[in-house]
Amino acid sequence: QVQLVESGGGLVQPGGSLRLSCAASGSIFSINAIGWYRQAPGKQRELVAAITSGGSTNYADSVKGRFTISRDNAKNTVYLQMNSLKPEDTAVYYCNFRLRRYYGSYEYDYWGQGTQVTVSS
Repeated sequence: QVQLVESGGGLVQPGGSLRLSCAASGSIFSINAIGWYRQAPGKQRELVAAITSGGSTNYADSVKGRFTISRDNAKNTVYLQMNSLKPEDTAVYYCNFRLRRYYGSYEYDYWGQGTQVTVSS
C-alpha cells in the first residue's frame, strides 16, 4: 500500500503565502515525477507544477514566478511554496506521485486526498 498525506492548506488573504506538503509512505521502490494539481469548483483539474526525479521543473503559466515546487527524496516529500496568492488560486490542491512499488514493477500514479486553499479578503 502507498499513502500520500497532504498538509498546509488554509485561508489566506490576497498577496499572502502558503506552503503545501505531501508525504508518501508505504511500499515504495522509486519515485519518478511528482506533480501538484488543482481543481476549482466547476472547472477541470489542472497541472500547477511538476518536478522530475532529476529536479527539472515546469509550471503552469498562471503560477510562474509565484509558485515553487521542490522535493526531498530522502523523505519522499514534495512541497509547493505559493507566494503572491490571488483569489483565482482558490481550489483544492492535489499531489500526484508516479512511482514503482517494487523493482521491475510498472509505474503507477497515486493521489493525495486534496487540501483546500482559499484566497480571500
